[in-house]
Amino acid sequence: MKLTGNTILITGGTSGIGLGFAEKFLELGNKVIICGRRVERLEQIIKNHPEMDALVCDVTDAVQRVELCDQVLAHSPKLNLLINNAGIQLMTDLTTPVDIEEVRSEIETNLTAPIHLASLFAGHLAAMAAEREAAIVNITSGLAFAPVSPMPVYCATKAAMHSLTMTLRHQLKTQAIKVFEIAPPAVDTDLGHEYRLDKSRSHGGIPITEFIDNAIQALEEDRLEAPIGMAADLRDKREKLFDLMNR
Repeated sequence: MKLTGNTILITGGTSGIGLGFAEKFLELGNKVIICGRRVERLEQIIKNHPEMDALVCDVTDAVQRVELCDQVLAHSPKLNLLINNAGIQLMTDLTTPVDIEEVRSEIETNLTAPIHLASLFAGHLAAMAAEREAAIVNITSGLAFAPVSPMPVYCATKAAMHSLTMTLRHQLKTQAIKVFEIAPPAVDTDLGHEYRLDKSRSHGGIPITEFIDNAIQALEEDRLEAPIGMAADLRDKREKLFDLMNR
């Protein structure tokens, strides 16, 4: 895929992988729109990158997702790339009664929102595909293939996103919309930070810049399914590594 001159919407663009993609795509000469819940973070990012557009949206809210689509298409009618990146990662102990609102929030953010947004933008992207390349990029996880037991809901949503991406790719192939799956390994972001007992701890994993460089290369080479780094092992050796990871 050509990675210059695009108009791109990135959900969860205020930190981590989303912000990393936003800054890289901006550097490559694209129009970038990010959305997120945190107004102060969006304002700071726009202060640092005034050429970027930012919209407030809580993707767990279906009404706000529809409003996001309407706003983007009204102000950026050349949109040709949607990156479903927003995600949350919670620790969930299934041996005791769960906080069902937390479970719903995790599923809504990680799975329902990308399903809804893909459907909202599909018609527009199909029309854009007549002019230039159009694509949807779903950010999943190596944990889609080999889950870790303390985060069962997160891992299940990412496994569902892997399945969804395959079927979405099949449904949209006659529309000439490319559907990518980028599966990160552990990446050093603040994912799950608010739920860690030790707030000083890093998430660990590879640097964001290393991940972004590999992901950009995968998109440029049209690798529709691209597990990055250790995520490739998790895909190829899933049962063996599941046992090892969950000892």
